[in-house]
Amino acid sequence: MSAKKIPLRMCVACRQMKPKIELMRVVKTPEGEIAAPAAAKANGRGAYICKSTECINKAEKANALGRALETEVGAEVYERLKRECETGE
Repeated sequence: MSAKKIPLRMCVACRQMKPKIELMRVVKTPEGEIAAPAAAKANGRGAYICKSTECINKAEKANALGRALETEVGAEVYERLKRECETGE
């Protein structure tokens, strides 16, 4: 019997493929709001980012989330992700 396949996703900042469970999902909802971090099944356009402040800072500097979600991503979203990194690992 084969082992269950682990879904991989790419971090928008470091561009590394990692298991989905190791990444945070950011979603642009159909209403245009940004949910960060979002539930795995949340509806909308999603992007994944590593649970590290290094990757979050890199994404903020390069506007990687904004490009991936095709919308403007404000500084408060990055701050929320950084807080989640520090508390939720």
